[in-house]
Amino acid sequence: MIGRGTAAKSRPMATAEGLKIDFVDETHIKTSILESFPYEGPKQNIVYETEEFSAVCPFSGLPDIAYVRVEYTPAKKIVELKSLKYYFVSFRNVGIYQEHATARIFEDLKKALAPAALSVSMTYNTRGGIDATSTCSL
Repeated sequence: MIGRGTAAKSRPMATAEGLKIDFVDETHIKTSILESFPYEGPKQNIVYETEEFSAVCPFSGLPDIAYVRVEYTPAKKIVELKSLKYYFVSFRNVGIYQEHATARIFEDLKKALAPAALSVSMTYNTRGGIDATSTCSL
């Protein structure tokens, strides 16, 4: 057994069993679709939430479904919501690990908005009895 006081032997990476559905790579994420509009009001905290995020597990080819929470304080820009929805939908057929999806959304929004503060949190549907939440913050 690995991790019980013995050195792990080099073993080949496991592969998923059964049907594996094809998926596309991260170049298909449509970052350019993100639109924004100017903001010059008082400091405020903005929260967007959706339960309609999906991507593909690159290990199994099965869908990963997640609740996404984006919380930010705009500096000079606010993201346009329809463009944010289309951006999220562009992940639908992309093979990307859960933690990488969180980091990618965080980096793309940080670049598009240059916010004063930003947090992206994703809680994925339970898999194998394990709940997974990942968060990136600025």
